[in-house]
Amino acid sequence: MNAPDAGILKQWRREFHAFPEIGWSEFVTTAKLIERLEGMGFTVLSGTAVINPAFVRGRVESVVEQGLAAARAHGVSEALLQRMEGLTGCVAIFDSGRPGPTLGLRFDIDCVNVSETTAADHIPRKEGFASTNPGYMHACGHDGHMSIGLGVAQWLVANRDRLKGRVKLLFQPAEEGVRGARPMAESGIVDDVDYFASAHLSFIAASGTVIAGPTGFLCTVKIDLRFKGKPAHAGADPHLGRNALAAACHATTQMLGISRHGKGMTRINVGVLRAGEGRNVVPSTAEMQIEVRGETEEINTYMVDEVMRIARGIATGFDVQLDTEIVGEAVDLTPDAEMVDHVMAVAKENPAIGEVLRSRPLNGSEDATILARRVQAHGGKAVYFVIGADRTAGHHQAEFDFDEKQLVVGVELFAGLIGRLASR
Repeated sequence: MNAPDAGILKQWRREFHAFPEIGWSEFVTTAKLIERLEGMGFTVLSGTAVINPAFVRGRVESVVEQGLAAARAHGVSEALLQRMEGLTGCVAIFDSGRPGPTLGLRFDIDCVNVSETTAADHIPRKEGFASTNPGYMHACGHDGHMSIGLGVAQWLVANRDRLKGRVKLLFQPAEEGVRGARPMAESGIVDDVDYFASAHLSFIAASGTVIAGPTGFLCTVKIDLRFKGKPAHAGADPHLGRNALAAACHATTQMLGISRHGKGMTRINVGVLRAGEGRNVVPSTAEMQIEVRGETEEINTYMVDEVMRIARGIATGFDVQLDTEIVGEAVDLTPDAEMVDHVMAVAKENPAIGEVLRSRPLNGSEDATILARRVQAHGGKAVYFVIGADRTAGHHQAEFDFDEKQLVVGVELFAGLIGRLASR
C-alpha cells in the first residue's frame, strides 16, 4: 500500500481547524470537501440526495443563515450553494467498475461551541491555525476525521486497479448533538451498503493503541422544553402572572432526581436553563435544553418518558404552556464480530500500533450508530473503532489538540479495511 502523505493530511487538518463550523452551518467545509473530492474524480452527492429534510433535528435557521453568509464571504459559488439546497454534508462515491461489495465509511464534519484557548503554548495558536471563528472550535477531532476521509479518497484513486465494488465516503454534518446521522440514514444512502465503518480519534485511547470494537454506546435523546407563562408586575400584581421560571426550576430538580434504571446505566443532564424578562416582571418564558442517555433503547425510552411525564405535570401544576422538541438522537450498537476481527487484523499489521484491544467501554453517545444500525437492518455488517491519539486536554475543552501523526494511521486503517473487504 502506498503510504499516505503525512504533510497533506496535516495541511488539510489545519485548514479545517482554522475555520470550524457548527452543525447545519458547515457550508464552507462542505464546499471544500466537494471541490477536493470532485477534483480527485469522485461523483459527489449533496443536498436532499444525502439528507432527508423530514428527519432533520436541531436545525436553527439563524445559524444556517450565518453559515450561508460566511460561505458567500469565503467565495463559495452560488451554483455550489444551490446544489447543497440549504443542507450541509456530502457523499463521495467511488466505483471500481467491477462487481463487488459496497462499503460505507463515515466521517463527521462539524465543530463544537467552544472558544479556543489563547494560551501561547497551544500548538494551533503557536503555529497559526487556531480557530478564526469566535466561539467555535474543532475540539473533538472532526477536523482530523475529515482529513482522514480525504486521505482515504486519495488512496482509493491510487489503488483503483486493485479494488472491486464501490465505496461511499459519507461526510456527515451535525454529529454534535447527534443531529445529522438520522436524516442521512433516512435518505437511503446506506441502504445498499454491505460493510460500514466509522472511527474516532483519541477519546479513550492514546497514540499507538487501537480499540477495534468499543462497547457501551449509550442511546440518547436531546430534548428542548419551552414553558410559556404570563407576565405580570412582580410587586403590584404577582397573582396575575404565571411563572415559567419557577416551572422550569421545579422541572430541573425533579428530572435530576429520576430513579435510575435497574437494568443498566442512565444519564440525564440539564445543560441550559434560560428564563425571564426582568427583575420586576413575573417571568413568562423559560427554556430548558436537556439530554438523557441509557445503556439500551429500553432504558433510554424510560428516561425520555419520565422527563416528559415530569414536564407535563409541572406545566399543569404551574398553569403554564409546554412545548417540547426532539433535537437529536443516537442509538446503541453491537458491532459485528467479523468486522471487529478485520479491524484487529489490519491494526496488528501496522508497525505504528503497539496495542490492539478488541473492546473497551465507550460510555458515550455517537450518532454513527444510527447509520451502522441502518446497514445492519438491511443485512450488512458494521463496526466503529477508536484510533488512539495523544491529546493535550479532554474532548470539548478549549485546550484540546491531538497527535497529528495519527492521521496517517487513520488512513492506513481504513485503507487496510477496504483492502480486506474489496480487493480483486
